[in-house]
Amino acid sequence: MSEYIEIEADSSDDPAGGHIRTNLNLTEPGQVEEYRSPEAMEEGSPLAQMLAPIEGLTYLRLDGHNLLVRKEPDMPWHILVGEISAAIKEFFL
Repeated sequence: MSEYIEIEADSSDDPAGGHIRTNLNLTEPGQVEEYRSPEAMEEGSPLAQMLAPIEGLTYLRLDGHNLLVRKEPDMPWHILVGEISAAIKEFFL
């Protein structure tokens, strides 16, 4: 693992969500995880379980170094990205 955790989020104009990239391997090579609800995340991989309690997160797709997320309409994108970033750092450190 890299000494530094890098997390970059697209500046999302999409009210439903967007993409987040990191320098970490979030899944095994070639593996994609998809969770269509927080309840599904609770039953998923350890990382998905860590992200499941984040308020406003409604969909999660993990693919290598990438996350695709969907959110509740009233959840500000920058707040969701901050919560996801903090959870990823806590998970990997």
